[in-house]
Amino acid sequence: MIIQPACSLSSPVTEFFIIAGATAVGKSDLAGAVAEHCGGEIVSADAFQIYRGLDLLTAKPSAELLARAPHHLIGEIPLTRSFDVAQYLVAAREHIVEIRARGKVPIITGGTGLYLRALTHGLAEMPRADASIRAELEKQPLAELQRQLAQLDPVGAAQIDLKNPRRVIRAIEVCHLTGLPFSSFRQEWAATPTGIRGIVLTMNREALNARIDRRTETMFAAGVVEEVRSSGEIGFTASQTIGLREIRALLAGQLSQPDCIATIQQTTRRYAKRQMTWFRREPALESVDLSQTADLGRLAESLAQRAAQSMP
Repeated sequence: MIIQPACSLSSPVTEFFIIAGATAVGKSDLAGAVAEHCGGEIVSADAFQIYRGLDLLTAKPSAELLARAPHHLIGEIPLTRSFDVAQYLVAAREHIVEIRARGKVPIITGGTGLYLRALTHGLAEMPRADASIRAELEKQPLAELQRQLAQLDPVGAAQIDLKNPRRVIRAIEVCHLTGLPFSSFRQEWAATPTGIRGIVLTMNREALNARIDRRTETMFAAGVVEEVRSSGEIGFTASQTIGLREIRALLAGQLSQPDCIATIQQTTRRYAKRQMTWFRREPALESVDLSQTADLGRLAESLAQRAAQSMP
């Protein structure tokens, strides 16, 4: 995968269709149906499905679903490699250009709001990751990292997800490397971009929580514990995958399986809530409540028509 930018990262990308939403809401299935109807190809916007391995834990699309339409940025990099939003933006742009060159419709599907925001708004040019700084920061507990960011960039500390160590570390790293607050590189994100087409899937909280709980139980029944046991070396970025820490604790005898499942369910529900808070700040994307949608087939056909119209 090429990760060096061929053009400025500050320029937003257009001419694609977005299907976004919280984890477990049903994005992958709907996107697959939409792609079938319009001859589209799917570009994932998921920070952990991009890794090769941990298929069950990251809830990658099934082999059947992957066969319905071409998928990109799923299972493409090793678990040991660091990955960030700038690398994602470069890779996603390449795929979008190639898909359009084939006369197909790029459908961006995922729940990592930061990746979607980079596509729609562009990304300020920032320094590359510094291995020595990052290694030192990765040794520190999250509470200490949060304290440092609050001192270096109070505005940035109020804007980013402080429960996400990757983002806190990146913000501190940028502050150290540039001498500027990390938040100063996000000023271009204040404006609402034009020409963005897409939807955010929503669902009432009780229904979504029930789906999250069932999916977690299904992962365990399918063998996610053995998947983690045999996963080998995992780098810092991939190690932030929801559920990995809990399953490692289970394997170490520090958690019972029922407690492990319950903790992952709770953590995932909290993550879904943060995702929806993020997406509520995306006025360019139309909200579609699946709780009020009786005919998903008709919805897929309608969205396919809209996705096809996103092409020039």
